[in-house]
Amino acid sequence: MSMALTDRRPLRPQAAVATGRGSLESFFAGLQPDWHSSWAWDHYEATILALMHQFNLKRLCEIGGGRDPLFSAEEAGRYGLNLVVNDIDAGELALTPEGLRTARFDIAGDLSEPDIARGGYDMMVSRMVFEHVHDVERAWSNIHALLAPGGIGLAFVPTLWAPVFALNHILPEKASRAIVHALFPARREGGGDPKFPAFYDWCRGSNATLGPMLRRAGFSDIHIQPFWGHGYFDRMPGLRGLDAAFNRLAARTDWRFVTTYAYVVVRKER
Repeated sequence: MSMALTDRRPLRPQAAVATGRGSLESFFAGLQPDWHSSWAWDHYEATILALMHQFNLKRLCEIGGGRDPLFSAEEAGRYGLNLVVNDIDAGELALTPEGLRTARFDIAGDLSEPDIARGGYDMMVSRMVFEHVHDVERAWSNIHALLAPGGIGLAFVPTLWAPVFALNHILPEKASRAIVHALFPARREGGGDPKFPAFYDWCRGSNATLGPMLRRAGFSDIHIQPFWGHGYFDRMPGLRGLDAAFNRLAARTDWRFVTTYAYVVVRKER
């Protein structure tokens, strides 16, 4: 499954509006994302850059970036990003590539750590992090506190109740870990993409489900971009075909209960 862009130039929404204006809903309407999750993986960095360009944002914090941040120091410089890589784990931050600034704090904590910068970021993003957070509602409240007025939060999350993640959710961690290690050797202990326990707290693909919680966190401009499909069955032709047909039908009917991934996007009022 591709998790990186070969060309990270900012996307240009077809329904463009004046820079710094418009809602998140109108931005994504112009972007016209595909329904399949391969689009979400392949265009995540470009979507971040497009949002930063559209809303005139510069100070970016990647939550849980640790050893594998979205942008290198060279890319951050090329795109004019003032980038900080966050992680809760000092060991993960020690693996952050050279040239990038880091900040150690718990996004769902009490915001008392020395590296906290309230109102200090224009955009806060994460990729496959929030499913590992125990208290996601508090994490979004903290993001609201850490964002500057007009700032944007964006979390790329796996969602329940996609069958593949529902299985991961209900299985004991030992069994889930064994399955993931068998399918993806790079995710074994000592590999470059280790598996962490997943809780899926508030990891959903529906605005009806997430909207009330995100409004309690302080946001009013909210957009949930749903995606269906995954690459977990790529080596299992029969199961892959059945699953692909299921996800295609779910996307066609906009069945949000079984989304596989979602971009959860919020903007703080000015």
